[in-house]
Amino acid sequence: MKTDARPGADAGTSSDAFSALAAGFLGWTLDAFDFFLVTLCLTAIAKEFGRTDTEVAFSLTLTLAFRPVGAFIFGMLADRYGRRLPLMIDLVFYSAVEVATGLAPNFSTFLVLRALFGIGMGGEWGVGASLAMEKVPAKWRGLLSGLLQQGYALGNLLSSLCYLFLFDKWGWRPLFFLGGIPALLALFVRYRVKESAVWEETKREKWSQIGADIASHWKLFAYLVVFTAGMNFASHGTQDMYPTFLQRYWHFGTSERSLLTAFSMCGALIGGVLMGFVSDHIGRRRTIVISLLVAVLTVPLWAFAPRIGLLFAGAFLIQFFVQGAWGVIPAHLSELSPNEIRGLLPGFSYQCGALIAGTVPTIEASIATRMSYPAAMASVACVVFVGTAIIAGLGKERKGRHFLTEA
Repeated sequence: MKTDARPGADAGTSSDAFSALAAGFLGWTLDAFDFFLVTLCLTAIAKEFGRTDTEVAFSLTLTLAFRPVGAFIFGMLADRYGRRLPLMIDLVFYSAVEVATGLAPNFSTFLVLRALFGIGMGGEWGVGASLAMEKVPAKWRGLLSGLLQQGYALGNLLSSLCYLFLFDKWGWRPLFFLGGIPALLALFVRYRVKESAVWEETKREKWSQIGADIASHWKLFAYLVVFTAGMNFASHGTQDMYPTFLQRYWHFGTSERSLLTAFSMCGALIGGVLMGFVSDHIGRRRTIVISLLVAVLTVPLWAFAPRIGLLFAGAFLIQFFVQGAWGVIPAHLSELSPNEIRGLLPGFSYQCGALIAGTVPTIEASIATRMSYPAAMASVACVVFVGTAIIAGLGKERKGRHFLTEA
């Protein structure tokens, strides 16, 4: 295989870059698969444990709340010891937690396991994304960023399909046993993925050096936390409680909810990759702003559709543009982050943003008790889309940066 000889390109082969991208994509897919099983099975879990929708929705908030812990732990390890080993450890860890979730004997244990899963979920994205973005060619980084990020949409799609075909036969518990699969992905990383050349060139030998690098970039960290909080509000606000909305408001059964969720994730997959490609030409910030503002126009169709056909169209379109904006994020955060702390900064800031946005399922469920589900979800979505577009527009742009030659 030929290497990319352009300045700033990774010194590895294109095969190695593909393997790193595949590892990050599949890890994020399997993370999302487990996370969205809870959203799809929320009412069934509530019934078995004798809890309300709002109480079980708190488990989603709990998962999001512990994601920064995982991002910090595994991100620090990735900047000190390389990207590969922390990624492998994380994959095995959250696989074990996913299987254990299906065996939870009571609601308290279920909540503890969802918190532990949050640690694993938070660790995977930052390390996997940094490894992949440091290896792929700079000119394709937006396109491949969109592909990487839509592992999240694929995980949602796969969870919907498993829910559709297996839930009525098996119930919710066995679905989580499928979460043991990521442990096998750790073997793929071990034997097929090489260490990042960017990390090899810029690694720190002492923890104190990493700490000093973090402290010197606190303003960038603060901005990224606010920005990713808005992005997480946009994503989780349109996805986490949507199956419950379909059940409570539209009175959809298992098959209808699964099909609509799966269809919306097709929009997310297409939008993420397409807008990632667009960002390689018009820039990261502009792509994010355009995607979020157009998403505002889809809210009435998404929340207040008068017919099922239009409901499907609204679900597809809103996820096309929301995840279109998200498709840019791995590339954008990696390009904004210094080489020395790229294992930590993108993932930790992202997950701190997720922590802030982790209240959105509870907020929407609570608002829905005072007004309709459509009004609750639509009002949250419009405010978040506009606010996040403004924050994105105020940020910096480093599209196409070559990591080894540009500080």
